Amino acid sequence: MSHLSESVRDRPINALIVGAGQGIGLEFVRQWLQREGVDRLYATHCNPQTALLAIADTRLSCLPMDITDEAQIAAVVKTIQAETKTLHTVINCVGVLHDSTMQPEKSLRQLNAEQLLRYFQVNSIGAVLVAKHVQPLLKHGDRALLATISAKIGSIGDNHLGGWYGYRASKAALNMFMRTTAIEYKRTCPRAIVVTLHPGTTNTQLSQPFQRNVPPEKLFAVDRTVKQLLAVLDQLQERDSGEFFSWDGSRLPW
Repeated sequence: MSHLSESVRDRPINALIVGAGQGIGLEFVRQWLQREGVDRLYATHCNPQTALLAIADTRLSCLPMDITDEAQIAAVVKTIQAETKTLHTVINCVGVLHDSTMQPEKSLRQLNAEQLLRYFQVNSIGAVLVAKHVQPLLKHGDRALLATISAKIGSIGDNHLGGWYGYRASKAALNMFMRTTAIEYKRTCPRAIVVTLHPGTTNTQLSQPFQRNVPPEKLFAVDRTVKQLLAVLDQLQERDSGEFFSWDGSRLPW
């Protein structure tokens, strides 16, 4: 099934999926509940109409949370701490590329400060605030994971096409935040592995307007994406903390 360490496999596993209301996050919840040894799964969402709330499983706790509001992040963690002192896995799936008010910029002419701030609030700042608040729950003697969904498009070294200023920059900032978090966690949570993940182009609301030029074999169904990412996470060692991995387990350039 997995290559989790014996110390985790032999104990009940507690996990948190941030941004589980749709897409990759929702599928992580579904697949995580099928794994062995799961004791508690916490899942955050920001949509009261989410299909997440229809999942009937006594191990699952669904918690409303806006990742751009630090007080809400702190409140969710406090709720978890009232039930358990340890989390073994935290996966942050929150991200924004477009919505009803914003589209990725194709040129400098389209830049505006409000949209740029929105990209950074959701894609970068929220993620590092999650890392800040879950830190006490990852201070234990078992293997622990803090994984955040990033994007290959956030790689500075791999940027050959330009455009998408806010999304690219906010994902690059996310990668730096998590790299820096990994360094601090080595001192404070020595068994924790902190990584960012590129899921590949996945058939979700985030990618739908931009799928036209994606070859069919490179457009992944959500269940396939999550299976691939779980396989990557299961293989990680402590020496991998602070790295940026693609869906196939390869390392991506910064």
